[in-house]
Amino acid sequence: MLGYFGPEGTFTHQALLTVSDAPARPFLTVAAALDAVRDREVEASMVPIENSVEGGVSASLDNLGDPERSPLRIIQEALVDVRFDLCVRPGTALDQVNKVITHPHAAAQVREWLAVHLPDAHIVERGSTAAAAKTVSDPDSGYDAAVCASIAGELYGLVSLEHDIADNDSAVTRFVLAARPGWMPARTGADKTTLVAYMRHDEPGALLAILQQFAVRGVNLCRIESRPTRTTLGSYCFSIDAEGHLEDDRIAETLMGLKRICKDVVFLGSYPRADRQRPTLRYGGKNADYRSAAEWLSGLGGNMTSNAPGSTSASKKRPSPTVSPSNS
Repeated sequence: MLGYFGPEGTFTHQALLTVSDAPARPFLTVAAALDAVRDREVEASMVPIENSVEGGVSASLDNLGDPERSPLRIIQEALVDVRFDLCVRPGTALDQVNKVITHPHAAAQVREWLAVHLPDAHIVERGSTAAAAKTVSDPDSGYDAAVCASIAGELYGLVSLEHDIADNDSAVTRFVLAARPGWMPARTGADKTTLVAYMRHDEPGALLAILQQFAVRGVNLCRIESRPTRTTLGSYCFSIDAEGHLEDDRIAETLMGLKRICKDVVFLGSYPRADRQRPTLRYGGKNADYRSAAEWLSGLGGNMTSNAPGSTSASKKRPSPTVSPSNS
């Protein structure tokens, strides 16, 4: 059994259907969907994590990256093209729409369209787009329209009054499937690693020190954003997606470097990229390059115990050098 941020008909539900046909259970919040994994109610849950227009989804980022919660690992990601319709009860005309309900991220992505076509309408942001459709399906709800996916409107008996009303035609939302630790997808060569880095001290250059761990090893970042630690005002951690897998030596060494300099590092998993895009590696970035360098380093010291000058074993193998008076 899998879980997802519901109800049925959300974009998250659509994302889950692209990666699995297993039985699935909807949850009303992101936190509930992820806690269901921790409580072993479901094997894994799909939640939104990033939108190409609005950026990171704070509810998911903060829950996954919280070091006080039981850890979860991202095992898969999915990308869904975001298309919004203005859905109404049958018989409703555009000039009859006075109150619209939708999810906050959806509202942000159709703000310009609403301002032009429904300038006097009251927009309410809450829940999910599918929950908005369900609300509008009730004639006594007080809402005239929902901004949602067409499938959500159809699911709750609504009709699409206007199609594709998003301000950005290329909007994409990224979703991740999170499970309990214990299993990690194998390296494919087109992978992503997600982590949260907590600064040891708030001081000049603290972020630079974190970024240098990636830069010196040629690791490209797909996403980085600051998130409040919720301890004191002005205290932040950094949520990061990097190109590569834990089985890539450059990623493993980056994580070790971060662990040395950071107060804490929360590893959220390595998993295949949904777009299958492979990183461009600069010279020296392949696993074979790291292994060759390690072999070179291990050979520099030789047998550093038995061959130490002055050791018993060394003196037995070769006589001590003599210095003639003429050379003293």
